[in-house]
Amino acid sequence: MQLFDTHCHLDLPELVADLSQHIGDAFAVGVSKLLIPAVEAARWPALLQLQASLATPVALELALGIHPWWADSATEAQLAQLRRLLQSEISVCAVGEIGLDFALAGADECATHALHQQQQDLFAAQLAIAAETGKPVILHHRKSQPALLAELKRQQFSHGGILHAFAGSTAQAHAFLDLGFKLGIGGTISYERAQKTRHTVSKLPLSALVIETDAPAMPLAGYQGAVNRPAQLALIFNHLRSLRAEPADELAAALWQNSISALQLSS
Repeated sequence: MQLFDTHCHLDLPELVADLSQHIGDAFAVGVSKLLIPAVEAARWPALLQLQASLATPVALELALGIHPWWADSATEAQLAQLRRLLQSEISVCAVGEIGLDFALAGADECATHALHQQQQDLFAAQLAIAAETGKPVILHHRKSQPALLAELKRQQFSHGGILHAFAGSTAQAHAFLDLGFKLGIGGTISYERAQKTRHTVSKLPLSALVIETDAPAMPLAGYQGAVNRPAQLALIFNHLRSLRAEPADELAAALWQNSISALQLSS
């Protein structure tokens, strides 16, 4: 059984200090691939170096992009650099983590509006670069799904990708599935209070789903306050098994193939 962690920030300080240990622990529970999405331009060179230099039994895939939390510091030069890297670095499979986070607020209504407009401008620019370079995208969202969908439709984006940290209704799920996206299922489903999401995940087509840890963030129920680790993907898989009717081997095989397909990988 092979598992693919489609969202793990392995380069962040909480994990990088014990990188080999975390990778070894993940491999021991069946994680064969993981995707590391960048959050800011300053981390792109280190991520490329990490992938090139680290000998590991787990294949490391990369997404490069600028997270909406860094929208206020993003520059045209960084966007130009992103385009160049996507064109020249064949090891980069996606653009991410990009998106919109409307849960962030400024000091007042005007500041909040300006912040959200910066995010929308940055998202539109990165989505256009993804389309130009033929890359799928890794989407971040908080209180922003309608705006994300509107921009995806405005640009007629056709390369798909993954909606990170899905938590919502069947209607919300299908809005992204209809545009060719997979849904990233993580630790949210381990919480009993997440009944709407758990019900939705139990009823969606298996072809819609991939799994992720978002390590070091998004700890599972029972692990609150602890650093999330890529090895926790096995627990997320078990929680998903409890919500689905498919046998474990069929579920694992489908999740693996869904991940490969969403990220346009060869294997």
